[in-house]
Amino acid sequence: MLVKYLRACAFVGCFIPAVPAFAEIDSGAYLAARQAAMNSDFSSGARYYTQSLISDPTNPLLLESAVAAYVSLGQIDQAAAIAETMIELGIESQSANLVLTALAAKTGDWMAIFDHLEGDHSVSPLVDGLAQAWAAIGQGKMSQALASFDEVIEGDGMRAYGLYHKALALASVGDFEGADEILSDPEQPLFSARAALSHAKILSQLGRNNDAISMLESVFGESNDPGLRSLFAALSDGQTVPYDIVTTPEQGMGEVAFMIAELLRNEAQETYTLQYARIAEYLDPANTEAIMLSANLLQQMERYELANATFAQVSQDDPSFATAEMGRVDALRRLGRPDAAIEVAESLSRAHPQLPFVHAKLADVLRSQERYADAHAAYSKAISIYSDTDPNRWLVLYARAITSHALDDWPNAEADFRAALALNPDQPQVLNYLGYSLVERGEKLDEALQMIEKAVIARPDNGAIVDSLGWVLFQLGRYEESVVHMERAAALEAVDPIVNDHLGDVYWAVGREVEATFQWNRALSFDPESELAARIRAKLERGLDTVLAEEGAEPLKLANDLP
Repeated sequence: MLVKYLRACAFVGCFIPAVPAFAEIDSGAYLAARQAAMNSDFSSGARYYTQSLISDPTNPLLLESAVAAYVSLGQIDQAAAIAETMIELGIESQSANLVLTALAAKTGDWMAIFDHLEGDHSVSPLVDGLAQAWAAIGQGKMSQALASFDEVIEGDGMRAYGLYHKALALASVGDFEGADEILSDPEQPLFSARAALSHAKILSQLGRNNDAISMLESVFGESNDPGLRSLFAALSDGQTVPYDIVTTPEQGMGEVAFMIAELLRNEAQETYTLQYARIAEYLDPANTEAIMLSANLLQQMERYELANATFAQVSQDDPSFATAEMGRVDALRRLGRPDAAIEVAESLSRAHPQLPFVHAKLADVLRSQERYADAHAAYSKAISIYSDTDPNRWLVLYARAITSHALDDWPNAEADFRAALALNPDQPQVLNYLGYSLVERGEKLDEALQMIEKAVIARPDNGAIVDSLGWVLFQLGRYEESVVHMERAAALEAVDPIVNDHLGDVYWAVGREVEATFQWNRALSFDPESELAARIRAKLERGLDTVLAEEGAEPLKLANDLP
């Protein structure tokens, strides 16, 4: 029920009419702003919507859109100035109401929250109810706050969230027994990772570290998350872990915004979820999870410059710093700045030499720049640190195998491929790569074909893997069988030059030369690498048989005679 309600709010909050409401709008700036909004370009959107407001300062659409753009940038104070204008003009807006509620909490103006609600400036029943409760705590009225939490708890579909915040409120004033009693209720299990972390820290305050460890293990299992590992270590050492999730009503309001963002994460548009995450950051700058959520949402929206800047907000002494820096590495790569990405990754590997995934990330970036020897060394470092039971070990072995293959070191490549398969026997990408490579080398052909057939069964809609099966059959001289698979691969990877080139070769081999010519021309149209393009042109000029002869390869008619 709550999720459906939140999704409805998300739709209303994100809806933008197709045409401006007033003819006086600066049409150029308005159209530029709308284009920016469609591209999630919040910086340009904020600039152009603000420019449009100069010519039409009371336009509800422009005001609403400007608020959303500034919030998405994390510039809440700028958004608040526009939101206040909207209230003065009598324009009702969920986004504006959320921003002004956040501003009141940030400045400690708790009475303003009650005034907003009395004026019917609502965000949603859940946010409104929790805001009243935290505002009452801000005024020092704990009894009133607990009564407000209880009203939320009795609300339709809001029980779990009301109980969670009531527990946080009790913990914030040192009542850890009361908080634990709520969070330990077997009829109301913890609904989020954040709730589990809160409970663990509350248990530690009660001297119950072993219970905290057992609870965390039941929720997270074995995890490589640096923050969790740090928490496990502190609990195992018998330390009393500080309770720092929510210690002030301002943080309590930030937790409301973060909770809503988490609930909306897979249910609403990223732009809407981002607004709640940004509000959470604003109210609680120490909430690293909110920062990471904002950054990851920006990555998903391909706003890599903003994502890079947001990841950079995580401090070096935070357990999530390494994860944030790896996010920066990805953002910089996407921005076309590989040298900067390598610099960040190398710095991180020096600062955290004990973290295997840091070395693996550095290796990935180096391999993407064809620095295979350096990448191989970094992968080897990662593998030396990963435990034998780590579920990520197979992937790093696979990546190092690809790197060894690129270095023309087939014995070590094959060894790593097989080691990866020993850890993950049915992994289709490894099966495909190793099987295809064996066929290209003319080795262990029966085993290679079985590997690729197994990979196709696992990934029947993966065009690259289906292409491998068709191409292997072609290499084995089983041309008629190859046609079916190559045609399917070309349907799945319609604009891939290699797949289309392969299909052309298969057609030629079965005597369908006109279709072969068509496919080779089609492959050329998709901008293949220069070496492949030259070979395709040679086939178009002289035919596949002649090209094979020029290359010293076995002719097709002899390949047909292979068993």
